[in-house]
Amino acid sequence: MDHVFHRNPLHDYPVAVAGDGCYLYDRDGKRYLDASGGAAVSCLGHSDRAVIDAITRQLEALPFAHTSFFANEPMEQLADALIATAPKPLERVYLTSGGSEAMEAALKLARQYFVEKGEPQRAQVIGRRQSYHGNTLGALAVGGNEWRRSQFAPLLIDVKRVSPCFEYRERRDDESQEAYTDRLVAEWHLDSSPVIAAIADKLDSSVAVPVTVELPAELEQWKKEDPVKLKALQARIREEFMSWFARGYDAVGVRSSAQGSAYLLQSVTDSDQRVRKAY
Repeated sequence: MDHVFHRNPLHDYPVAVAGDGCYLYDRDGKRYLDASGGAAVSCLGHSDRAVIDAITRQLEALPFAHTSFFANEPMEQLADALIATAPKPLERVYLTSGGSEAMEAALKLARQYFVEKGEPQRAQVIGRRQSYHGNTLGALAVGGNEWRRSQFAPLLIDVKRVSPCFEYRERRDDESQEAYTDRLVAEWHLDSSPVIAAIADKLDSSVAVPVTVELPAELEQWKKEDPVKLKALQARIREEFMSWFARGYDAVGVRSSAQGSAYLLQSVTDSDQRVRKAY
């Protein structure tokens, strides 16, 4: 009898028993092409000997040490490697086990930053319509994909919505790219006094936003936003589910990544010792 509560209780799942490179095998011997690395979370392939050996060495040396009490060498080495290729001024890493947890931690950090600054009235988050940032309650709340959100709406925090930078679908026929960008920027003319963070996602294939038509207007929008309102917001959370460090923007705030299972604190929060000590 199956005692697992599967994602879809009505679906009869094949049982995976082995992996080799880009393929998975079920217990009946059927082979599957794992073209996207599960939910697009890995590019290592299956049963890579170097990965297996590294995991084995670490298990033999130290399986676990709680981070409330200890640092550990692999964690420090990973943080060094990430920062070595990160855009400036990123200089610290907070490791989590996945993208939703990273987003939850980033939201809590943004809130705590203002609490520690003596501005506890700030609690508002700005997100994009049709965005996706994870499936836990906080991440689902700041996302804008209504198909995922609707049944849980009574449990979710209130979030201010702005339009996605989706030029292909949303720029009108009689509208130039400059006019379209101006229309998006106008949505940011809002009261920033209650805001703790604005969240932007660069690439989200789960809601079919093609990068080739999204980025030009988005780059112009962020360029225009700074003198308008975002300097007063103090924090941005940049969601990079698929791209990790592929796109470097020098902005004030927090960067979140599912691919690296971490978010990195930029100078505005890192320079305030009260935040780091209290968090």
